[in-house]
Amino acid sequence: MNIELRHLRYFIAVAETLHFGRAAEQLHMSQPPLSQQIQILEQQIGAKLFDRNNRNVRLTPAGKQFLQQAWLIIEQVNQAADRAGRIHRGELGEITIGFTSSTPFIQRISASLLAFRQQNPAVHIQMVETNTKQQIEPLLNGTFDMGVMRNTDLPGALSYRLLLREALVAVVHRDHPLAKQPGGHISIVQLANQPFVFFDRKVGTALYDETLRLLKQFAITPYITQEVGEAMTIIGLVSAGLGVSILPASFARIRVDSICYLELEEPEAMTEVWLATLRDKELSASAQMLINLMLKQ
Repeated sequence: MNIELRHLRYFIAVAETLHFGRAAEQLHMSQPPLSQQIQILEQQIGAKLFDRNNRNVRLTPAGKQFLQQAWLIIEQVNQAADRAGRIHRGELGEITIGFTSSTPFIQRISASLLAFRQQNPAVHIQMVETNTKQQIEPLLNGTFDMGVMRNTDLPGALSYRLLLREALVAVVHRDHPLAKQPGGHISIVQLANQPFVFFDRKVGTALYDETLRLLKQFAITPYITQEVGEAMTIIGLVSAGLGVSILPASFARIRVDSICYLELEEPEAMTEVWLATLRDKELSASAQMLINLMLKQ
């Protein structure tokens, strides 16, 4: 059995009008070929769909049942076509994004996500929080469509685009002597010999490596007294007076009464935020639209 979609449309036209002539006019064809196609359909099904004579056309019981199913099939085809078109235009689909803990606090990125959500409410965005180095494998195996990460060494199969450069800031308790510095900024060298609250080496964040390199440039070996896995925990421990730390300036949007964020005077105290993707992966239209928004902000 090889029933074509056009046969269903022919049948529905006749079933709705119960008149071969009017159905042929609607279909922009002559009546004899339409009658022939209905006969072919009946032969393929093995059932008579219409009782017809020179005056009347009526649906048989088999025809009535077939009409219901034919409409369902046409509707499913129309829905599939509409869905395919919306996916092609980026109006429908799913995007999976790996992101570091600072990402929601970066105004440019949060504004891009909000604008995309308003423009494309039917696209589902799955956000997966993980540090920069832990994003690499999901990007390589296609689990993530893109990753918002800090600058780090990437394998050749991944490519990145620079989203922004962001200042690093010192995080200190409000009662710490450094918090009393005029102008709200200090030099990196003033952090020498301070107890540090910092990321656990085992967590493997890009910020861990980047901050240690920065301190090394100024001959500082940090005295790390507390090692934790999350930036929010670092802020919490600094607020408890257990040490100082260095974090991206985006975290300064987290307002804690007992915390001061101090600008670092050295121009080297910067970090980059990258948008990473698998080099040879063909992104969906919706994913590409989101990338374009992020790059334009």
